[in-house]
Amino acid sequence: MPSHDIASEKRARSPWAWFHRFGSPAYFYRFASRWGPRAGWAALALFAVSIYLGLFVAPPDYQMGNSYRIIYIHVPTAWMSLFTYVVMAVAAGTGLIWRLKLSFCLARSCAPIGAAFTFCALVTGSLWGKPTWGTYWIWDARLTSELVLLFLYLGYMALESAIPDRRTASQAAAVLSLVGLVNIPIIHYSVEWWNTLHQGSTVLRMDGPSIDNRMLVPLLISAVAMNFYFIAALFSRIQCELLDSERRTQWVREVVNG
Repeated sequence: MPSHDIASEKRARSPWAWFHRFGSPAYFYRFASRWGPRAGWAALALFAVSIYLGLFVAPPDYQMGNSYRIIYIHVPTAWMSLFTYVVMAVAAGTGLIWRLKLSFCLARSCAPIGAAFTFCALVTGSLWGKPTWGTYWIWDARLTSELVLLFLYLGYMALESAIPDRRTASQAAAVLSLVGLVNIPIIHYSVEWWNTLHQGSTVLRMDGPSIDNRMLVPLLISAVAMNFYFIAALFSRIQCELLDSERRTQWVREVVNG
């Protein structure tokens, strides 16, 4: 076997081979086209199950009655607001290190989705706070740090749009996203570090969840549904980003022309 064929075969079997494949815009576009819709259908099915269990099977809370049921939207969106920011920052950092256009594209696609999750978490939290605390908003450590997260998402998108050169804009926004990572542990541990009205964790506890299983199961199903929705929305946005950024390439012409 010729030496160059042996080298090619070794590269194909390398653990980093998947990394190089997914770094190809054309390959990732086809991957997203295949798995994005499937993730969307999975999210829809899981949401339906979660809504049924959360509204008709889970019992009322002994203190909050039925008003607690907003947790099936509030808690998963709050979780996803943090998770999406971490994904965005890691993708942006990867783009800075390896100069991968796809990584910057991934980070740009995460920002509006994460902002939507954060906004939804803040709104549903305010609606939940009115019957629980007697007010829609209080400058609580958890609420304030979550609001800062929304500003970080908006700042990232504004910085991306403010600089005409796409590469420079992506690099500047990437630095901002990495600096903003310091806010993630602040949000997570705020109820432990400061006196706060926001209740502590009832699911992720060392001694196990302190919530009834009939309430816990639909919450976890809703969280999984949110993850599938994130994948579907992310893949859809990445496809649009790739078609725009790679519009002069041959593979985009082939996609557009069918």
